[in-house]
Parts: sequence; C-alpha cells; structure tokens
Amino acid sequence: MNQGRIWCVVNPTVGLPLFLGAVATISLIVHYSVLSSTDWMAKFFQGS
Repeated sequence: MNQGRIWCVVNPTVGLPLFLGAVATISLIVHYSVLSSTDWMAKFFQGS
C-alpha cells in the first residue's frame, strides 16, 4: 500500500469513520445543492 504509513499517525478506528463520514457529508451537500438549484430535477422526479 502506497500510503500505508498514514496509519502510524492516525489510528484506523478513528481515521476510517472520519473519512467515510466526510465523504458522506460532502455527497449529501452536493446532492442537496443540485436538487435545490435546478428546476428540472423536481419535474423529472414527478414524471413530467
């Protein structure tokens, strides 16, 4: 593994949940911004 030494600094039981939580948070923010800033997405979900 190329970046295997990072786990010498950060414990995997702390680092992995933080990393996955950050990815999920960023994903939710991006999806919310797309859904709130476009008008065609709501029409698409309603079938028009």
